[in-house]
Amino acid sequence: MVPIRDFNPVRITPYVTYGLIAANVLAFLYESSLPPRELEGFLHLASVVPRELTASFAGIPVHQLVPEWVTLITSQFLHGGLLHLAGNMLFLWIFGNNVEDKLGHVKYLFFYLTCGVLASLTQWYFSQNSSIPSLGASGAIAGVLGAYILRFPQAEILGIIPLGIFFPSFRVPAFYFLGFWFIEQAFYGLASLETPTNIGMESGGIAYWAHAGGFLFGAVLGPLLGLFSDQPNDEPLYR
Repeated sequence: MVPIRDFNPVRITPYVTYGLIAANVLAFLYESSLPPRELEGFLHLASVVPRELTASFAGIPVHQLVPEWVTLITSQFLHGGLLHLAGNMLFLWIFGNNVEDKLGHVKYLFFYLTCGVLASLTQWYFSQNSSIPSLGASGAIAGVLGAYILRFPQAEILGIIPLGIFFPSFRVPAFYFLGFWFIEQAFYGLASLETPTNIGMESGGIAYWAHAGGFLFGAVLGPLLGLFSDQPNDEPLYR
């Protein structure tokens, strides 16, 4: 299932969401400009490598130009390919503006980056000895989805289901669309505990625990930052 848009107007211009999308696109363009060997080194340097993060937490020198804890931030702006980038930015574009509207620009940026860090730490917890770099904005965006489903459970989501050359559309409340997404991530995360060589980050695939963890942390952190505190706003609605 691929979301196309939501029917949930906002009262602000979501500058932070736009800025995050721009930052991710610029980072990907930089990645694309690097020769293969330099790209491999750059991604290793700026991505979360669980084994190295584990060593740094234990006080063992990793001998990296960038301290390992910094990669919990830098990895959020890196992507492994165009489809990886496009999928993440689509979700951020659709769901980020409403969460930014409720939290405000500054708290939303703090919320986004914190969810990304906590999502990466969740994935690290389940793969502490992995040498495979973990990168992408999906953990932070999962936090946005966790906040969104709490604050706007009945907001309608328009999506499509790719079936070969056919793309049937559907409209469902966010509770069902995002709830199904979370259950799927949690299921594959649990499956990865039993079959680490076939699914999840251990095979260089999808970091399902980062998605599930980011979603839960977003659902907790959002209300703490004022997700449900409606303040008067006389600005026009943007659709």
